[in-house]
Amino acid sequence: MTFTSVQPTEVASPRSPSAPPLVTIEGLHVTFERGGRDVRALRGVDLSIAPGEILGVVGESGSGKSVLGLSMLGLLPTEPPPRLEGSIEVCGVDVVHADDDTRRRLRRRHLGAIFQDPMTSLNPTMRIGRQLAEVAGTEAEAVRLLDAVGVPEPKRRLRSFPHELSGGLRQRVMIAMAVAGEPSLVVADEPTTALDVTVQAQILELLGHLRDELGCSFVLVTHDLGVAAQVSDRIAVLYGGRIAEVGAAADVLERPAHPYTVGLLRSRLTLQARRAGPLPTLIGEPPDPRAHPPGCAFAPRCTLHVDACDETLPDLVSAGGHPGVAACIRLDVPLAEEVALVDAWPEVEAVSAIEPAVRLTAVFKDFELKSGWRSKEVLHALRGVDLEVAEGESVALVGESGCGKSTLLRAIAGLLPIDDGAIALGPGARPQMVFQDAGASLTPWLTVGELIGERLRSEGCGRSERDRRVREALQLVGLPAEVAEAKAVQLSGGQRQRVALARATVVPPEVLLCDEPTSALDVSLAATVLNLLGRLRRELGMAMLFVTHDLGAARVVGDRIAVMYLGRIVEVGPAEEVASAPQHPYTQALLGAVPGVGAAARRTRLEGEPASPLRPPSGCAFHPRCSQAVDACHTDGPELVTLRGSSGHRVACGPAHAAGGWG
Repeated sequence: MTFTSVQPTEVASPRSPSAPPLVTIEGLHVTFERGGRDVRALRGVDLSIAPGEILGVVGESGSGKSVLGLSMLGLLPTEPPPRLEGSIEVCGVDVVHADDDTRRRLRRRHLGAIFQDPMTSLNPTMRIGRQLAEVAGTEAEAVRLLDAVGVPEPKRRLRSFPHELSGGLRQRVMIAMAVAGEPSLVVADEPTTALDVTVQAQILELLGHLRDELGCSFVLVTHDLGVAAQVSDRIAVLYGGRIAEVGAAADVLERPAHPYTVGLLRSRLTLQARRAGPLPTLIGEPPDPRAHPPGCAFAPRCTLHVDACDETLPDLVSAGGHPGVAACIRLDVPLAEEVALVDAWPEVEAVSAIEPAVRLTAVFKDFELKSGWRSKEVLHALRGVDLEVAEGESVALVGESGCGKSTLLRAIAGLLPIDDGAIALGPGARPQMVFQDAGASLTPWLTVGELIGERLRSEGCGRSERDRRVREALQLVGLPAEVAEAKAVQLSGGQRQRVALARATVVPPEVLLCDEPTSALDVSLAATVLNLLGRLRRELGMAMLFVTHDLGAARVVGDRIAVMYLGRIVEVGPAEEVASAPQHPYTQALLGAVPGVGAAARRTRLEGEPASPLRPPSGCAFHPRCSQAVDACHTDGPELVTLRGSSGHRVACGPAHAAGGWG
């Protein structure tokens, strides 16, 4: 990847003490008014960013990360206008006190933005080329930008609409638009959230390359310390609208000083996380920005808490363990392992398998897509899927976007008809779906009690019985009975996901189908939801099919892991065996792309994009991206074959079969 016509600006090293800051933030307060109450999103933030530096901004939802990024861009919502105190100086302009024209000139000349969901940022009615030309000026420059950010066949892509591109390609288009004007600062707000690990690795590598080539600074907003560890020079940890800790990335990750940072690190799902018992999580909930406590906002969740923490708002002081700073009055106390506690979910033995709860036999599903006024194309979503899920068993289904995971779940739920093959459910089995975006799947004008109670109408329950069972369902997922009177919009993301689980399990299903329920959640909240799913599955005796792109989550939540690629299962076996000794080159690439922290941060990159399901390649669909491919892979489609000496570990790979590792 090269930027032949872009001349990198002369910048000092971000580690050079002589480099003047590109961004200086002092005493920044941002307050919104909602429902007649003040929402204090930021409460006295002091921060600087050097030229050419990548600053990772990390914290749970509601910590103020996105508000901080939007404040630097001068793009805070204006209806009603927020109250700002303090100063934000970006490239010599005080964004807080500048007029609208000055902010617009600043954004046009010096700033770029990459937002979390490119589908909501790109105009769905305009082709990519026209949208890029608005910022690039000419079609030739648009082609150069797409080529620079790694979009294959850039000239052809100019004619595409956003919905015709994969998530990774759409994010690359957003990055191309962000850097078109050779900005001094780019704010990237969760640019990799909900992306596959392989695409995530490519996007992070691209950001680092852009910094090196253009000399611009990046603010990388993320809730995952593993993502921040990949490219950040420094990391700032936000909590309750204030900076809890900031320092060099290696120092913060290897020698964290603030209890909250320790909790975030210990809550991360890794390939080494324990599988027996609940995952470690932060106790409690983040503070309500409408009613911050007078002292340290983290005190109610901290095991190092003393009375003074409730009274004193801590300042940033030397962290002690590293050259950075942290806001804690107990930095002299060694951080205990118990900083991140485990939710007390009881351990219950899994139900013994008797009959398959779900059996898929050679399942095919195609979609017809219009490609013109009269012509159509066929998208091959599922291409002969065979899979069984036993009673009480959990199977994690893993693969990149577009491989057919969600289509398979919807077919099992009866939401999509299949074209060929068979889907058999156990006697009386009732599948229930839990979707990725709980906020979008809960009716906004109904109360939580009404949403859950709807499922009980077919049970013939009276009102008092229905209310009792709704309360029991809420209690089972760790929510108080009072939540029944609230509407979904009044709840946090984690609470909405728990409501979705309560609704799906108030009438216990035999099969629970989970479609990426943790992909957009904070690390601690994701661990809490996975603990909850494990507890519900064991207590209710449900089978579960759990779709995810996170191998760490798949290893923890699944008894077995099934790996899909372009509509087919290429590997399936016991979770620990697949995660520790993957046999298919694609599974190996997925595991190699998982982000880590510290010594585990090094990872491999899977080159290229998945083949289009409109035109799947002959033979093994993975062969165009496989370093182990041989001539036979181009023509022969391998079948799933059981490994010699394994207990049900099956792989579809011709070269591995030729090596003699099969039974």
